[in-house]
Amino acid sequence: MPEHEGCIGFPRDQDRRSYKTRRLALVSEDSSHMQVAVSRQLGFGSDASLLGINVEHARPLPHGTGADVALEIPTVPFADVQLSLVRPHAIVPRERDELVSRILNVAVASIALVLLAPVFVLVALAIALTSRGPVLYSQVRVGMDRRWRYARAYNRRGFDHGGKLFKMYKFRTMRVDAEPDGRAVWASRQDPRVTLVGRLLRTTRLDELPQLWNVILGDMNIVGPRPERPSIFAELRKDIPEYPLRQRVKPGITGWAQINQSYDACIDDVRQKVRFDLEYVRRQGFFEDLRIMSMTLPVMLFRRGGW
Repeated sequence: MPEHEGCIGFPRDQDRRSYKTRRLALVSEDSSHMQVAVSRQLGFGSDASLLGINVEHARPLPHGTGADVALEIPTVPFADVQLSLVRPHAIVPRERDELVSRILNVAVASIALVLLAPVFVLVALAIALTSRGPVLYSQVRVGMDRRWRYARAYNRRGFDHGGKLFKMYKFRTMRVDAEPDGRAVWASRQDPRVTLVGRLLRTTRLDELPQLWNVILGDMNIVGPRPERPSIFAELRKDIPEYPLRQRVKPGITGWAQINQSYDACIDDVRQKVRFDLEYVRRQGFFEDLRIMSMTLPVMLFRRGGW
């Protein structure tokens, strides 16, 4: 995975360290509201236990007892700090009627395929006439992890990819030789591999339209965390401990992270998107999906976040 300059906190291979917070002792005369205050300061609501942090109350030592304690706090470079603030068991998808959800997704995908058929034809012609190669291309992506509830008690996987692998379809936006050695490479802003038509498709997110077929097949939903390639997924779950928790729901064409943030340029972008994805996992539902779908259209029309 390539390193991108200008991204604070990107791990360096030659000096990669991991720090995990488990206990936090605070010296105070009054312990009331301490747990809530710490949780809000960290930005995760009012329950610090969800973060894997035990907040302990320590009363100050009396003056003049000869028990003065000198505390030496070592400085740690911020770019090397990696905090795991989410306990896996705390991320449980919100219960919903899966049959209703399936009907909604198939209905929306089917109607969209019919209404957008002229757009499919125009995009296909534009790609075929301006660059060499196929109009569509497919990639293997990591889908939903249906075994997460029983992983400890029952797991016969030879290798844990993080979820069920499936073939995802997209309109081609890059040259056919974009990855000559077959290694997955993150796209960057002003990426020279992107074609002229491909740049327009990426800024409007129209390159994702063929995934409507993935929704009908049942590999994806309209709304959900974006699926990633297995090789990149394997790297990201090393750097971001809570990254695999996104796979507890089906991946989607659009999502809470996609409408709030642009394409990933570095590891910090992914960390922020994971936070959005986990928010969606906790809130998923019929009306939540409809709300995110309605917010996706302005993102496409005004080209927000795509490049």
